[in-house]
Amino acid sequence: MSLTTAAHLNFTGQARAALEFYASVFGGQAVVVTYGDFGMPAELPDAGKVVFGQVTADNGFRVLAYDVPGTDGPVTPAAPTTRRENGTTITKEPFFLSVRGETVDEVSPLWKGLAEGATVIEEFGPAPWAPAFGMLADRFGVTWVIDVAQG
Repeated sequence: MSLTTAAHLNFTGQARAALEFYASVFGGQAVVVTYGDFGMPAELPDAGKVVFGQVTADNGFRVLAYDVPGTDGPVTPAAPTTRRENGTTITKEPFFLSVRGETVDEVSPLWKGLAEGATVIEEFGPAPWAPAFGMLADRFGVTWVIDVAQG
């Protein structure tokens, strides 16, 4: 199974829940810390509450999630904005992440896991160009494409 890229996801206040969810879907382990763990509370407001971390899946794929500090309201990857902070561009745009497997059986469990609480954009099933294809926006607004490579 291949994933096109490591996922770098920005949230406001949802990173911990997202990391726990992706660990349950992809397997592997989640590491969750706060900015305050690194001694940064003076630089960032509420640094002890601002979460970041990663899930390292059993197949090596990594999902990294960050709570973007600020008071601009709840932000999920489905709400596109870009802002500058301390010289760094933080992009909060829709994410389209692709999971590709060699068989339907290989990717079906991921589809079922991600579909919990998701908005299904295109149902998972046979497609003219692939043995299986589906697209959904998961409960955090992250858009996933799941398909089977044409054999």
